[in-house]
Amino acid sequence: MPTTATSARVRETLEEYGAAARARMREYLRDRQSHHAFYELVSDYPERGGRSLRASLCLATARAFGAEPTAALNSAVALELLHNAFLVHDDLEDESEERRGRPTLHLRHGAPLAINAGDALAVLSLRPLIDNVGTLGSRLALRILEEAERMARESVEGQALELWWRQHHVIDLGEADYLRMVLKKTCWYTTIYPMRVGALIGTRDGVELDGYLHFGFFVGAAFQIQDDLLNLVGDEASYGKERDGDIWEGKRTLMLIHLLNAMEPEARARLARVLERPRVERTREEVQWVREQMDRYGSIDYARQVAHGLAGAALHEFALAFADVPDSPDKDFLAALPTWVIERA
Repeated sequence: MPTTATSARVRETLEEYGAAARARMREYLRDRQSHHAFYELVSDYPERGGRSLRASLCLATARAFGAEPTAALNSAVALELLHNAFLVHDDLEDESEERRGRPTLHLRHGAPLAINAGDALAVLSLRPLIDNVGTLGSRLALRILEEAERMARESVEGQALELWWRQHHVIDLGEADYLRMVLKKTCWYTTIYPMRVGALIGTRDGVELDGYLHFGFFVGAAFQIQDDLLNLVGDEASYGKERDGDIWEGKRTLMLIHLLNAMEPEARARLARVLERPRVERTREEVQWVREQMDRYGSIDYARQVAHGLAGAALHEFALAFADVPDSPDKDFLAALPTWVIERA
């Protein structure tokens, strides 16, 4: 899909704010003088890059509400550190083989060291939030910490739900089940929390945060569905993860849920048998068969339609939630996110 000027502006903002967040994050990682090899391991995923969407969303929201350019930087860095912690653990839980174009941490160094590195990133994410006391004051810093606790809780509950479905071979699922899982696992820490914290900082806790839930949910859910689609149809070199990895892992994506509900009983039973087996016992031929069935039953097109609908709903909710926010490049960035989510490759 050709990239529009709107998406190009989003990319530019992500590059600018992402670079600022990564530079500050390196300061926190470099401060650790002991156990040099250990901190090289901890820095592995952060140094691989990424879009820095969460950090950029936090910074842009704060600035859209009038905050100083660096006021939200510590909160953005904390979110980036926690995001990388989640990635390390998710890759291990999913038995993923590739992250950002390179072998996953547990494949390179083994599960024990990878788990410990993920734990370390989660612990390190607390330091920037504590440092907010010096820049934002203790009351606002505590409010941000409270928001962080809820975000982390929602995220791990969502991850537990997805893992439960796979471990217990749950196949009787619908679109509502998927969206409930995505709300908790993806939306809270990808879109809802960054905006809530940005609004807290920009208004000095002077705005009703629940007004940003709907926009955050719609744009975050569209983001996750598009991410799942790219796993199946995206360019492998730019996607940075294993092609068809979600099928190998048995993830209950919207496409898989649609396929399970659309298949005839005999084909559905065959798919259920494939999903019951561990990843290591699935064959390439089986994964290819599942992928072909998604085309046959229109699961890819269905997911695209849902993602476009969610992005449209996000645009509507943005107009409501940010109606009183003055025009600015940062507000333009937020308004452009639903379009970028659908157009990104």
